Amino acid sequence: MRHTHTPSTTPSPASAATPAGQAASTTAPGKRLLILGATGAVGREVLRLALQHPQVQQVLAPTRRPLPAHPKLVNPITDFARPEEALAEGALAGGGVDAVVCALGTTIRQAGSQAAFAAVDRDLPIALGRAALRLGARSLALNSSLGASASGNFYLRTKHQAEEGLRQLGFASYTVVRPSLIDAQRTESRPGERMGLWVSRLLGPLIPQRYRPVAASAIARTLLQAALDAEPGQHTIESEQIGAAD
Repeated sequence: MRHTHTPSTTPSPASAATPAGQAASTTAPGKRLLILGATGAVGREVLRLALQHPQVQQVLAPTRRPLPAHPKLVNPITDFARPEEALAEGALAGGGVDAVVCALGTTIRQAGSQAAFAAVDRDLPIALGRAALRLGARSLALNSSLGASASGNFYLRTKHQAEEGLRQLGFASYTVVRPSLIDAQRTESRPGERMGLWVSRLLGPLIPQRYRPVAASAIARTLLQAALDAEPGQHTIESEQIGAAD
C-alpha cells in the first residue's frame, strides 16, 4: 500500500504515550475496534471483515437500528444525540477502544439541508472521535472523499473540515482514505452516484485510475488494515492507491 506520510512537528497527546524508540505494534492480537457508520455501504463491509479478522477481539458498533447478533459484536442502539454516551456503555463493558474506523456519511439530499449534512459528515465524526480518544483509541481511519479540500464545493469543503477536525484531535495514527465513486449496493437511492457509475463502466479504461469507481469492499479493507496496523503519524491514501491495495 502506498500512502502519503505527513510527520508531526510536535508529539500529539496520544503519541506521547508511546515510549521513545518503541514502534507501535502492527495487527496486535486482541484489538477492540470501534466502527462508526456500520450500516452504510462501506461500513457494512468493514463490519463483515472485522468480525472475521483474527486480530480483532471485539467490535463496538453503535447504530440507530439493530445489527445481526455476533459473539464479537457489541451494538449499542442510539440516536447519537449525545456522542460520548453512544460509546460509553459498550466501550466500558468491553474494556475500552483500541482503534477506530469512521465510515459515517450521508448526502445533502438525504439529510435535507446543508446544515444537517454537515452535522453527520463533519460534526458527528469529530465528536465521536474525541470520545473514542478518551476511551483509549490510538488509531483512526476515516473514509473521506476524492477531492476533499478547503477550496472545493460545499460537499468537498465539509469532507475537508472533517479530515482536519479529526487530525487535530491527535491520534497516534491517523489515516484518511479518499475514494472516488463507491461501487456498492445501496439500501438508499443515490441517482447521481448511479449515473456516475454507469458512465464510468461505459468509458472503462479511458478514465484515469484516480477517478474510476472503487469497490466498497476494497475501501473497507484499506480502512480496516490502516486502523489495525496503527502506523504512527498521519497518512493519506488516494483513490488509485485503494485500487492498488485491493
